Amino acid sequence: MPNLSGKSAIVSGSGRGIGREIAMKLAANGASVVVNDLDPEPAQQTVDAIRSAGGTAVAVPGNVTDAAFADRFVQAAVDNFGGLDIIVNNAGYTWDSVIQKMTDDQWDAILDVHLRAPFRILRAAQPVISTAVKTARAAGDPIPCRKVVNISSIAGLSGNAGQANYAAAKAGVTGLTKALAKEWGRMNVTVNTVAFGLIRTRLTEAPADGDATIDIEGRELHVGVNPDLLDAMARQIPLGRAGTPAEAAGAVYLLCLPESDYVSAQTLVCSGGFTA
Repeated sequence: MPNLSGKSAIVSGSGRGIGREIAMKLAANGASVVVNDLDPEPAQQTVDAIRSAGGTAVAVPGNVTDAAFADRFVQAAVDNFGGLDIIVNNAGYTWDSVIQKMTDDQWDAILDVHLRAPFRILRAAQPVISTAVKTARAAGDPIPCRKVVNISSIAGLSGNAGQANYAAAKAGVTGLTKALAKEWGRMNVTVNTVAFGLIRTRLTEAPADGDATIDIEGRELHVGVNPDLLDAMARQIPLGRAGTPAEAAGAVYLLCLPESDYVSAQTLVCSGGFTA
């Protein structure tokens, strides 16, 4: 029997990169997954890949920062899979600048996607989980352990030059995690964080000319790290290389397993041994 058989999961930002690998990993181990991406096409591609491999998934495209998104995201798990067992708050991007050049828009955008959006998703999920727990208790049934995994970064633990907005948001994720672990423990929900180090995704890899961009709500944002700098960063990692999205997903998976049912309010650093 797969480890997550009968569980339902929502994974934000799961059309590409690390999020896609998380959704694929959970589905491969028995979970039914609600996939999300800003754009419909990559979200559906992940769903199609999960279904082709014999798993179960549905797509809920949309911007996690939209005020109405969280309710729609959570409700998709209830409507399609009958409940909600695993929440992975993964969606995000970076918009870097030194502080004297950082605009209010930059600051607000990054705080919105990395901190306000997870807050809203968790707030929307609380009545669903609470009702399920109360129903089980009234019937004398055991309360299954549900899981929340919030995605952070070593930038949120140690800071990073040029990323005051991102580092602040990710540090906030740690506080959110610890608060929710105390609030939701009585419902047998574990709440943990995975803080990633250097992972090779489209947000870190760029052509040699550094001309890669992504479109976020009409903003063309430059992404990627200069290849020479990327190699220099990798040499500082004890394992000698950047991580892969599949390895990043494995860290999240560990906190979704029954074997981690007594682990809560913790930050698992997935960085190949690097500590800033």
